[in-house]
Amino acid sequence: MLKDFIATYREAFGESVPMPIAFGYSREAVGEVGRVPRCIIGAIRKVCDGEPLTLCADNVLCGGGGLYTAFKPMLERVPVFVSEVEHYKQTKEQVAEYIGRLGIRLTDKPYLNFVRLDRLESLDGMEGIVFFATPDVLSGLCSWAFYDNNADDAVCTRFASGCCSIVTFAAQENSRGGRSCFIGMLDPSARPLVPRDELTFTVPMCRFREMVQTMKQSALFQKAFSVVRKRINGEIQK
Repeated sequence: MLKDFIATYREAFGESVPMPIAFGYSREAVGEVGRVPRCIIGAIRKVCDGEPLTLCADNVLCGGGGLYTAFKPMLERVPVFVSEVEHYKQTKEQVAEYIGRLGIRLTDKPYLNFVRLDRLESLDGMEGIVFFATPDVLSGLCSWAFYDNNADDAVCTRFASGCCSIVTFAAQENSRGGRSCFIGMLDPSARPLVPRDELTFTVPMCRFREMVQTMKQSALFQKAFSVVRKRINGEIQK
């Protein structure tokens, strides 16, 4: 499936777009477990360049990052920081309530691996696929997700940190066999760590296995998106 998908993905979007990244929990690290910056988003984005990333409880230093990767329980200071320092929620009680509703359960596996799709042999054990996408690429990804899913939440945007919008939502959706995909990276604190014209589009693995079956039939291979594809790849300027 992987080789076929990669070929179809390149045909749909062209050679200029970043290759998507698969991520999943494991008892084995895919590479050296090294130090990562305090915010893990920059390290995740660098996986697009080809080198895998392994996160664990010891190298995820951010309190929110530790929570949203399911390595650590919520620190008491997180709701205060989100509300009174970052001002992303009006009160610390709102933050605590929201995190409580997420129902995050700590993982029993020591590692969370991120690997570029063309560096993988199998998607076994993966929780989701994350695309770093410009608005033009995002239009194609959303059109593809909408093709066989008529639900109002086929594609969602929810309050979240950058890492929550990638990891937490996908892992939870995958655990229940859900069909929602998630637009993320609206977190101002993490935005400087990705190119200015990129958001993320995350597909839980259970949904990705469905979507690869419909890719060729979707709008990605119809006339309207062919014009967008040309602009993505610099063949037209407007």
